[in-house]
Amino acid sequence: MVPSREALLGPGTTAISYILFLSSLQNQNYKGHGLSKGKEREQRASIRFKTTLMNTLMDVLRHRPGWVEVKDEGEWDFYWCDVSWLRENFDHTYMDEHVRISHFRNHYELTRKNYMVKNLKRFRKQLEREAGKLEAAKCDFFPKTFEMPCEYHLFVEEFRKNPGITWIMKPVARSQGKGIFLFRRLKDIMDWRKDTRSSDNQKDDIPVENYVAQRYIENPYLIGGEMFSPGDFVAQGSPFLFTLTLDHHPLPDVHLTNVAVQKTSPDYHPKKGCKWMLQRFRQYLASKHGPEAVETLFRDIDNIFVKSLQSVQKVIISDKHCFELYGYDILIDQDLKPWLLEVNASPSLTASSQEDYELKTCLLEDTLHVVDMEARLTGREKRVGGFDLMWNDGPVSREEGAPDLSGMGNFVTNTHLGCVNDRKKQLRQLFCSLQLQKKASS
Repeated sequence: MVPSREALLGPGTTAISYILFLSSLQNQNYKGHGLSKGKEREQRASIRFKTTLMNTLMDVLRHRPGWVEVKDEGEWDFYWCDVSWLRENFDHTYMDEHVRISHFRNHYELTRKNYMVKNLKRFRKQLEREAGKLEAAKCDFFPKTFEMPCEYHLFVEEFRKNPGITWIMKPVARSQGKGIFLFRRLKDIMDWRKDTRSSDNQKDDIPVENYVAQRYIENPYLIGGEMFSPGDFVAQGSPFLFTLTLDHHPLPDVHLTNVAVQKTSPDYHPKKGCKWMLQRFRQYLASKHGPEAVETLFRDIDNIFVKSLQSVQKVIISDKHCFELYGYDILIDQDLKPWLLEVNASPSLTASSQEDYELKTCLLEDTLHVVDMEARLTGREKRVGGFDLMWNDGPVSREEGAPDLSGMGNFVTNTHLGCVNDRKKQLRQLFCSLQLQKKASS
């Protein structure tokens, strides 16, 4: 039986969101995660943590009550590692039952652009066989994509069917817009192939860097003439949007909404940053298109989170020590259709403004609450701070009890994307209630 996965996202979060993805065995307290014979997790007096990331994350870890930083080669309970450490050390490191690290060992099944598309295509075919074309169509949220150079001939066939459209080339394993270019002629792609081969000094044993050729979304939704990628967090609640003014960047930078690129714009304000509250964005859309259209948009975004995670459920190596904070990059077009562009395994945790710092601080605090090294949660929580439990081997309803999913009648998924977030109040109520339950049971 395939282990379940839990996807948790937060009220007021956006489309490039952060999603917390838990192994079915990772949190011993959660439904489906319980130890056999009723054994409970051991409560620890202190948590030894380690990380090499000197950003907002380090501040949060150092200020967490009962957590102690470990230097150099000291033993640790919690390690927020980078993916290079994971590749080199995971299979050679013994971990006690309680230890947690911040990545699945093959997280790249979702975060490498070519693997993401491969898994989504495979999952779509599976849905069509098992549930029909209507259900499979719910996976039609990523642009037509080909891996290069191995699917070059398939790409050429598609290219010739639709002459004149714009395509975007992206290296499968780079970030921050590096290596991206646009093209409309086959000659451009042929020149790219020649360039990559000549840069390898004609050595056949050195492989050409893999790219994806992806149909470019030429009708992005604009706000005040600006292109944006809704995004920062599906994990907590004072969300923002990346925005980019088109007038101040030469190609290809006008097509990128990364903060790393935006910082080079003459209009960039280091204190204000370049992000927008998702609540404000939702209100803006509602005023322009009506609340029903906005509800449909946000349901479609939720669908992207769930379907993309389902597409890798059978291939991600489940390990009780692992959790993952994925960053989702989603673009909205003029028809209010969201498109999944990519998923990041190491989304930026460096703040670009004071508001961004506060946002990421809350995000990371709640991530640690959900991972629950302190073993405080009961496993029945549908919400922890800014995180909502939206999937647990099936959609999670806002209401208690088993929902009737046959007709999806009054069923409402337990997600509050873009809504007002009462995170602090919820956390106070949650932990106060847990303390009272603990006292009553003792």
